[in-house]
Amino acid sequence: MKIGNIDIKNNVALAPMAGVTDLSFRLLCKEQNVGLIYTEMVSAKGLYYGDKKTEELMKIKQEERPVSLQIFGSDPNIMAKVVKEKLNYKDDFDILDINMGCPTPKIVKNGDGSALMKNPKLIGKIVSEVVKASNKPVTVKIRKGWDHNKINAVEVAKIIEDSGASLLAIHGRTREEFYSGKADWGIIKNVKEAIEIPVLGNGDIFSPLDAKEMLEYTNCDGVMIGRGARGNPWIFNRTLKLLSEGILPSEPTNREKINMCIKHLELLVHYKGEQIAVKDIRKHIGWYTKGMHNSSAIRGQSNKFNNKEKIIYLLNEYIDSIE
Repeated sequence: MKIGNIDIKNNVALAPMAGVTDLSFRLLCKEQNVGLIYTEMVSAKGLYYGDKKTEELMKIKQEERPVSLQIFGSDPNIMAKVVKEKLNYKDDFDILDINMGCPTPKIVKNGDGSALMKNPKLIGKIVSEVVKASNKPVTVKIRKGWDHNKINAVEVAKIIEDSGASLLAIHGRTREEFYSGKADWGIIKNVKEAIEIPVLGNGDIFSPLDAKEMLEYTNCDGVMIGRGARGNPWIFNRTLKLLSEGILPSEPTNREKINMCIKHLELLVHYKGEQIAVKDIRKHIGWYTKGMHNSSAIRGQSNKFNNKEKIIYLLNEYIDSIE
């Protein structure tokens, strides 16, 4: 797959997820051969006003690349200015993505994320201004629409293509649906048929077989995996094996999951420090241990510890007890 002038070695991407796809998690997914990595979304206004926390989200390692840096906002002038004055000077990422799909209230209330699906004209203005300002390929992530009364992904996709974007990713739900119900892969198929630029399909890919089915049904150029990768970075390598060789590798064992969780914690400590890391790992422990015997107890116990070694001891003791 090619995005602008950037070659992507395979067509399986890690979706941007706030609070999840930080540097540590992205490195684990890269070890599993994910083709394209998206950062957590970064506020254009935060960059404009020099917010330090915003700039922390943009830490990228060479071994992750190719990386798509995702920004969000709804002011075309601020976004273009940030791209020209700040992002064009960064040489550690390859693609610039604009988030027009995030459904969270704090993003939507400011007119950002999926709120933009209500204003196709503004979408066109944002994309065209950012494309003009950027020295890297620009891509966009959208949703099916705002609600069931305004399903306009095909219309919006055409506007985005005409405004100069190099790729479009679409999640098959409206903003109103959030993550409930079932993703509509039909709308992904419709978008793919309507535009010429590459399309990534997103929504309800929780296994390699889901990825294969989406590609076959929609004819999209690649898949973007989000929630299906939480506690499960193996999904990328397993999906690639299925797509390229027709082989479905076995799922990781419980011990492999716990060992990955410990490795994840070690990376978090390295990049964020122990105090932040032990808080961040708690949600990941829930995802890594999902479906294991008595996993709710281990989640509860891990919430009491503020020390890396105690959490590692707890995890090792837990896996020994259930094997």
